[in-house]
Amino acid sequence: MVKEKPNSTRTYDDEGYRQRAACLCVRSEDEAEVLLVSSSRAPDRWIVPGGGLEPNEEPGMAASREVLEEAGVRGKLGRCLGVFEQNTERKHRTAVFVLVVTEELDEWEDSKSIGRKRKWFSIGDALDHLEAHKPVQWSYVKLLSHNDKVP
Repeated sequence: MVKEKPNSTRTYDDEGYRQRAACLCVRSEDEAEVLLVSSSRAPDRWIVPGGGLEPNEEPGMAASREVLEEAGVRGKLGRCLGVFEQNTERKHRTAVFVLVVTEELDEWEDSKSIGRKRKWFSIGDALDHLEAHKPVQWSYVKLLSHNDKVP
């Protein structure tokens, strides 16, 4: 199912969950640092970059597109950490991938349009920033810190 919204198209699975994709962007294969972006709703808060799938878009492609738009990075898409349900009243399902960053752009779409920022965090610091206001995203990073580093 597809729903049109101003400036975006939202796609839903057969159970009515909005389909989303996100990336845990890591600086290197050792996955010791993760890149977070400032929230568009609360610029003093840091979040994992991600967003909705476009019609007929694969989750991995959507995740790569979203991090380019929101964080201004490109890289090597790795393993999928899983599909996470969040906001049960809003019904989202997010496929979360690991992306090893190979390029950081000086300017990118969201930096120019909404002043979004990006920042590298140690895993521990990222967990601290996400714990209170983004518990599902906290669980992505927590899983990354316990996962075997296999592509």
